[in-house]
Amino acid sequence: MRILIACEYSGAVRDAFIARGHDAVSCDILPTEKPGPHIEGDVTEVLNQGWDMMVAFPPCTHLAVSGARYFREKRSDGRQQKALDFVRMLMDAPIDRIAIENPVSVISSHIRKPDQTIQPWQFGHGETKRTCLWLKNLPKLTPTDIVEGREQRILGMSPSPNRAKERSKTYQGIANAMANQWG
Repeated sequence: MRILIACEYSGAVRDAFIARGHDAVSCDILPTEKPGPHIEGDVTEVLNQGWDMMVAFPPCTHLAVSGARYFREKRSDGRQQKALDFVRMLMDAPIDRIAIENPVSVISSHIRKPDQTIQPWQFGHGETKRTCLWLKNLPKLTPTDIVEGREQRILGMSPSPNRAKERSKTYQGIANAMANQWG
C-alpha cells in the first residue's frame, strides 16, 4: 500500500509502516530526523499522487486548546483560520483512507468532533497526552499495551528551542499500532 505520512519530520510513523512492508513516505517542510523516504516540502503539492492512505499530523500551534489564551489574537490575525483551512484541505484530500491526528483543539468545534481520543498509556508509554483522531474509512485504534505511571511529561516540558518539536513527536507505541491496525 502507498502511504503518505503528512506533516511528519520524525519518521516514526513512516518507519512503522515500512517495517510492515508498505511503501510509506513522510512529507514535511522540515528535513527528516531519520534517514528514509521523505519529501521535504509542501504536502499540498503531493496529495494527488495516488496514495492509498494518508496519516496526517497538521501543526497544532494555532489550534490546540493548550494555547487558548492566545486564541483571540490568532483569530483576529487569521492564523487560526488558516490552520483550520489546512486541516479541512487534508480531510478533503482525494485519498480513500485518512487519519488526522491532533491534540484536543478547535478542530472539534469548528470542523467536527474527533472519531476517537487516545492516550500514550494505552500503547505502552506511561504518560498522558490526550490525542484526537479524525478518521475516514479507518477503524478506531485498539489499545495494545495499557501501562501504569501516567506522567504529564509533555505538559511540563521546560521552554527550549526544541520544545515544539519534542512535543509534536508521535509515541512509538502509537506509531506501531497505526501500522499494525491500519496497514
